[in-house]
Amino acid sequence: MTDIKVKIAGKEFKNPVTVASGTFGSGREYFEFIELSKLGAVTTKGVSNVAWEGNPTPRIAEVYGGMLNAIGLQNPGVDVFIERDLPFLEQQNTGIIVNICGKTIEDYIEVVERLSESSVDMFEINISCPNVKEGGIAFGQSPDLVKEITSTLKSRSKKPIIMKLSPNVTDITVMARAAQEAGADAISLINTITGMKIDIHKRKLVLANKTGGMSGPAIKPIALRMVYQAAQVVDIPIIAMGGITTAEDAIEFIMAGASMVSVGTANFYNPYASLEIVEGIEEYLQQNAISNIDEIRGIVK
Repeated sequence: MTDIKVKIAGKEFKNPVTVASGTFGSGREYFEFIELSKLGAVTTKGVSNVAWEGNPTPRIAEVYGGMLNAIGLQNPGVDVFIERDLPFLEQQNTGIIVNICGKTIEDYIEVVERLSESSVDMFEINISCPNVKEGGIAFGQSPDLVKEITSTLKSRSKKPIIMKLSPNVTDITVMARAAQEAGADAISLINTITGMKIDIHKRKLVLANKTGGMSGPAIKPIALRMVYQAAQVVDIPIIAMGGITTAEDAIEFIMAGASMVSVGTANFYNPYASLEIVEGIEEYLQQNAISNIDEIRGIVK
C-alpha cells in the first residue's frame, strides 16, 4: 500500500491534489464529471467581500501552449458563497480551501472574519490583486506589503493562511521569505504570468483589458523553477501550480519540494484531469516501490 496523504498546518488531506482557483468554480461546476471526494481538496474561485463584476469582454484568449485570461476576479461575493456554495462543498467529503481576493487589506479582513467560524479548512490569499491604497501596486510585488497583509490576516484568522504568490517579480525567494517571516502557514505558487495577444487582422489587442494572465503547459518550466527556488529558502509547505496537466508534471513539482499541487487550465479541456493525476501519482509510487509520498518530496537538490 502507498500512502499519499499530506498534512499542511495540522490539516490532513487524503492526497496531494487540489484544483487551481478560478478554474473549478466552487466545485459544483465539475460535479457531474468527477467525484469531488476523491480530491485532496477543492480550492474555490476567488471570494471577495462584495460582488465583483469583473472586466469587460473579450477576456479570454487561446495562445500557444495555454491561455490568457482577464476575467477580473468576477464573483458574487462572500454572502452568496456562504448561502449557496459552502453548503454544497460541506457535503462532498473533501478539503475546502477558499481563495480570497480584495482591493484593500480591509476587504480581505472582512472575508476572513466572515468565514473564520465556518467549515472551511484553509484560506488561500490572492495577493496579486491591485492594491488600491498603494496606487495600483499588487500586494504580491512588494515584500513589505506581503509581510503587512500576511501578518494582519494571520492575526485575524482562525484558519491556516496560504499566501498565493505572484510570479511577476524579480526574485520569488524574497516574497516567499517575506510570507514565512510574517507567519504564513503555507505558500502557493505560481499565479499567472502577465501576457498579451494581438489580432493582426483586426490590428487590435485581443483582450479588452489589454493584458491578461498566462496559464497552461507553456508556463510549467517557469513555475517549476520558482517552486524549487522557494523550497530552498522556506520551511513551510508549498502548494504548486502552473501548467500541471499530467501525473508526471505533478511528481516533478513534488520532487522540487511541493507538498500539494493544483490543477488549473487542464480542467478546461479535460474535466477528469485532476483525478487522473491522483491515480497517476499513486501508480508511480506503487511501480517504484515507494510507500510514502514524503520519500520523494524535495528529493531534487
